[in-house]
Amino acid sequence: MAINVSEINAALDAIEVSKGISKERVIEALKESMAKAYKKSLGGDDALVDVVFDLDTGIIEMCQIKNVVDEVEDDLLEISVEDANEEDKSKKYKAGDEFRIPVKIDELRKAIVITVKNLMKQKFAEAEKEVLHEQFKDKINTLITGRVEQYDDRGASINIGRTSVYLPRKEMIKDERFAVGDTIKLFVNDVASGTKSGAHIVVSRACEGFLKALLTENIHDIYDGTIVIKAIAREAGERSKVAVYSSDPNVDPAGACIGPNGSRIQKVVSQLGNGSSKEKIDIIAYKENSGLYIMEALKPAHVVGIKVDEENKSALVVVKDDSLSLAIGRKGVNARLAVKLTGYNIDIKIESEALEQGLEYQSFEELSAIEMEERAKRVMEAQRAALVYQNKDEGVLPGLPEGYVAPQARNYEEESNDFDTALEEVAEKEDLTAPNEEVKEEKVEEVVPEVKEEKVEEVKTTQVKTTTTLEDLEKSLEDSGKAQKKTSFKRSKKKAEEEEEDKKPGITHADGPRMSIYTEEELKEIEEEENEVEEDLDDDIDYDEYDEYYDED
Repeated sequence: MAINVSEINAALDAIEVSKGISKERVIEALKESMAKAYKKSLGGDDALVDVVFDLDTGIIEMCQIKNVVDEVEDDLLEISVEDANEEDKSKKYKAGDEFRIPVKIDELRKAIVITVKNLMKQKFAEAEKEVLHEQFKDKINTLITGRVEQYDDRGASINIGRTSVYLPRKEMIKDERFAVGDTIKLFVNDVASGTKSGAHIVVSRACEGFLKALLTENIHDIYDGTIVIKAIAREAGERSKVAVYSSDPNVDPAGACIGPNGSRIQKVVSQLGNGSSKEKIDIIAYKENSGLYIMEALKPAHVVGIKVDEENKSALVVVKDDSLSLAIGRKGVNARLAVKLTGYNIDIKIESEALEQGLEYQSFEELSAIEMEERAKRVMEAQRAALVYQNKDEGVLPGLPEGYVAPQARNYEEESNDFDTALEEVAEKEDLTAPNEEVKEEKVEEVVPEVKEEKVEEVKTTQVKTTTTLEDLEKSLEDSGKAQKKTSFKRSKKKAEEEEEDKKPGITHADGPRMSIYTEEELKEIEEEENEVEEDLDDDIDYDEYDEYYDED
């Protein structure tokens, strides 16, 4: 059978654009559907059927295949050699060959065509589901944005891009209404398939996941994990309760979610429907103590005390006489949400009735004290667990921190606290006595006190040079005398300054002696050199040899 190639290509392109199913997938589904329908018409699924679909030439061929045998046992699958040669005289058949019986597509019965059509719908639904799941598998439990295409009392059709989703009335927030063209947010619950509607994306605005996604999107502390949402109980359009927790003791989880003057939580409330009444959200702090947790869940009611039965998951709550209506809530919504949030069956009684019946219960203060004790125990257990040795192969006893190194045995008899002995050990390490090497200081902890160098000023010498020219002799004698007096004056002034400097209090170390950078022998040599320079200043000049220039004629 020949078909119009351009028309079939146009149809395949339209399917690929609208459904996202590739041409190859459509052709494969068509071949499988035709083969399955023809097998059914032959009376058995065991029949061998081959379908050829050539998209380039536009030819579709379908045939039944039988095995050529000498003796036929199953006429649905086999044909004798004689019958094969008689029906097809263009070829000489022998046992083991395949005999193909062609079928004209346009002569197929109506029942086969209807079967092919139904099978194609089923194949398309499966392929569409796979495409949608592949596209939206990463968006399950997240928010998506769509535009309203159609709206009525039963629900709304929302366009989300390449496909549309249906939002039923029960998944809307109470009495909210939409107009065609409105942009709304949807929560993706799952990607499912139905017998009639085929593959579709399950969306909602009334589930707890929608509120959780809005809180995560609008409150940064929840988004980055500083605050964790432990549980949510919701009646869409009426009231919701959200239990939050933070492992950081410096963070108030409830206050951080509410924000200054309720600014953060109001952003979330403004997105919960456009009905006449806004949904109220109670943010409570999650408590590990079940009694305190139930008390928090019943807010805004003031709970006086509570008696919890952990085994039966029930609790008796005592509230102030004027707080009973708050604890129950309008149409019982507050109590229902508290039960749903905590998982406990809650029986509420007023304080006066509890006193008359002599009921025993624990107050908020008592439960808070118990919680503080349990928290302190957990902290101590955590610290103790942190000290447990992780690697036993290193030979450290259990209970010591990781990386602990046991002290090694030491021979204290050979140790000495003598300061000179310690200095000798430092000198051996640093080789302080080696000639022509830079002397380095080494800080010896707990043995040698810190030693600081004292700066010793270098001795400056003044050299007096004599002139040999005759015309400057007189001037040289006069200058030499002045220089001698000036030098002596400077030297005496310098010695006075040094004496005053020595008298000034310096930095001393009461807990140990100081070390000089010069030895005693070097200090003596410096002092002798200074004395020699002073003597040479007077001996270098022989004033008698100049007397002849001053003799009077």
